[in-house]
Amino acid sequence: MVDRTKLEKDLQGKIVDPTHYRGMIGSLMYLTSSRPDLVFAVCMCARYQARPIEKHLHAVKRIFRYLRGTTNMGLWYSKDTIIALTAYADVDHAGCQDTRRSTYGSA
Repeated sequence: MVDRTKLEKDLQGKIVDPTHYRGMIGSLMYLTSSRPDLVFAVCMCARYQARPIEKHLHAVKRIFRYLRGTTNMGLWYSKDTIIALTAYADVDHAGCQDTRRSTYGSA
């Protein structure tokens, strides 16, 4: 979802309302516990909460459009079942466009 837009720190873009942007990110962070497919995209957008620009806002809106089309997806945690957990991780060395630091994700 965010991969196509290549989010980076842009000091020239038009600044949007940070309070509204943080509220949107907060709502999406709440969903990540039951929607692991959102974790990477939401965390990428959350990095720019201090000074969000229009490009970042468009990426968040794209996530909401994705949610509208995938309302039946997600994890359901039942208290009566035993859950076996499998974890996966991925690392991209020098993957951050702003700092050239390694980025990683796990599920």
